[in-house]
Amino acid sequence: MATYVTLVRYTDQGIRNIKESPARLDAGKKAFQAAGGEIKAWYLALGGCDAVLVSEAPNDETATRVALSIAALGNVRTETMRVFTEAEYRKIISSLP
Repeated sequence: MATYVTLVRYTDQGIRNIKESPARLDAGKKAFQAAGGEIKAWYLALGGCDAVLVSEAPNDETATRVALSIAALGNVRTETMRVFTEAEYRKIISSLP
């Protein structure tokens, strides 16, 4: 499965309802599982984003669909990056001409 890192920022709505955030995280985990993926790790963060999560999904389309459906609820804005494991990185580099 592909790995993704998502930077999460609470919207005004999300921060007003911050006490509901753990339940929203649980719902997000279920959404990933229903799509065939998994949230592997979730971190509350300081700085430019409010949380960081690491997830796996079968493909970019699935990861995008889940991220958009979660963001459409209006509590968070996300920025997702496809990342590669060290083994994937080494395979990519070794395939260079």
